[in-house]
Amino acid sequence: MMSSRAPRLVSVIVPVRNDARRLERCLASIRASRNLPAPLELIVADNGSTDDSAAVAAQAGAQVLPLGGYRVSEVRNRAAAASQGDVLVFIDADHEQHPDWIAYALETLRGDGVAAVGAPYYGPPNGTWVQRAYDAMRQRPRGQQDVEWLGSGSLAIWRRVFDELGGFDVTLEACEDVDLCKRVRRHGHRLVADERLVTVHAGDPASLRALFLGELWRGRDNLRVSLRPPVTWAGLPSVLLPVMVLTLLVAGVTGLLFWTRWGLFSAALGILGVASARALRVLPGIEARWPAALLRAYVFATTFEVARALALVARAPHRLRQLDTAHSAGRLYDQAPRDGPPAPR
Repeated sequence: MMSSRAPRLVSVIVPVRNDARRLERCLASIRASRNLPAPLELIVADNGSTDDSAAVAAQAGAQVLPLGGYRVSEVRNRAAAASQGDVLVFIDADHEQHPDWIAYALETLRGDGVAAVGAPYYGPPNGTWVQRAYDAMRQRPRGQQDVEWLGSGSLAIWRRVFDELGGFDVTLEACEDVDLCKRVRRHGHRLVADERLVTVHAGDPASLRALFLGELWRGRDNLRVSLRPPVTWAGLPSVLLPVMVLTLLVAGVTGLLFWTRWGLFSAALGILGVASARALRVLPGIEARWPAALLRAYVFATTFEVARALALVARAPHRLRQLDTAHSAGRLYDQAPRDGPPAPR
């Protein structure tokens, strides 16, 4: 059982690398937190930034932990080791929290057996059609629901559980939150998604190129983590679909090399078939007339599935993906009015 008492101190950990503009907004949203039952310890783990990230963090009153050259999983672990709180709240620099996020998270954490809480993010307001499609993939909870996975971009977890599990797996480049959540459940603890935990993720891919690079990077550890116990039926598609699409891509390339039109056509048709489920899922988020909306949905879904498949045999550096995503989101932030996080339902 988890403690029903409020923590004496909450450590908020924000990893950052060359993202001063979004970090400033992130820290402002954290500092606007209200109805807190415990004081906050704000730590910015600066992973070798060459921009003004450290200065922005210091100006916001955060403790700056200088690091460099680490995977984000190890950055979070080192910051957690340097913190003092009973609860660890991990918030990525490209997130903005609702003012009640931390208060609601602490309330939900006091539930029986609850080890960690969070919720699917919202895409940026006035986002591109790619960002709206990306946001449509998220399944948000009604009320509070036990789930298999919570994203580490906005996650609250009891320190003793985090320490018991040894923190994030530092050998992982991506999917470290999926691995942590698997271990939380394997040790008999609960993961709870709470619809009141509203956070906006400015880092959603703003273009098809950003989507491709993001999934090429994110998919690199997907197969490795998905096959770790406990393996569930819900998690099997993330294992099988990339393998299927990669097989179809190989068949398509073979058909192209030997000019076997039937093989090329079959491979293309197969990839579109695999992408159909995701295309139909994102279609409601695409604001365009028919059939342009359907075409965009298939282009989005095919880009996503092909990137995840190629991640099995190719490697995209995180810095390339981060720079492309930050550049796209930065332009969007400059052009669009800021509405802030939506209100909890």
